[in-house]
Amino acid sequence: MIRLVDVHKSFGDLVVLDGVSLDFEMGATTAIIGPSGTGKSVLFKHLVGLLRPDSGKVECFGVDMATAPESDLFSVRRRFGMLFQDGALFDSMSVGDNIAFPLVHNRPDMNERARAERVAEVLEQVELPGIEDRRVSELSGGQRKRVGFARAIAAQPEVVLFDEPNSGLDPMTSDAIDELIVRMKATLGITFLVISHDIVGTLRVADHIGMLYGGKLIAYGTTAEVVRSEHPMVRRFLKRNIHLPDDDGPPELPRL
Repeated sequence: MIRLVDVHKSFGDLVVLDGVSLDFEMGATTAIIGPSGTGKSVLFKHLVGLLRPDSGKVECFGVDMATAPESDLFSVRRRFGMLFQDGALFDSMSVGDNIAFPLVHNRPDMNERARAERVAEVLEQVELPGIEDRRVSELSGGQRKRVGFARAIAAQPEVVLFDEPNSGLDPMTSDAIDELIVRMKATLGITFLVISHDIVGTLRVADHIGMLYGGKLIAYGTTAEVVRSEHPMVRRFLKRNIHLPDDDGPPELPRL
């Protein structure tokens, strides 16, 4: 349902994506890792049609995002939810109004009572029941992430994009967000696509991992397969965070 075929993207002389091909498995959590500036965010922007490739194909739900008219792109975007790196909550709105925002704009069939019930439901799911009337300024960093998560799933999307879900959080709060991602994927059956620099968290939540380096997808597979990759840059990137054995023994993967 979501695939990239030989995607190229440059900004002037800067090559960001250099022939990337990738199929995302539906119902799974796929993480895209790699050093800063390797095209992770650019790749995600192609999935929702915010950027179009210079060449290659980006297909989402049967729509070629490289050539589709804006009306078709909008229809595809409604099937995505997004958890932004900093939460991107509206400080002028209450928690409830923040979560209801995509429902107001994307679910015209829902009346005010139905929206309120849905807001309460997703707050319960992210373990923040009853805070609809709180101001965003009163929330901790972890609570802001959870409210952002609730907003991302409020309209019942088929795919949720996560941009650095653990960014700016202390270790205990990061663990709690990792647990929430794992539980929500199992409960909701939504496809999760994650950009992350947090390797430990990535290994905990991801079913599949792809690594971008120099604009190319240098590794892709199950979490265990990527951890066992012999590619020198993959090993260098991971080795700062987990123990990689020099022999054929199993790697020590972090656990929740």
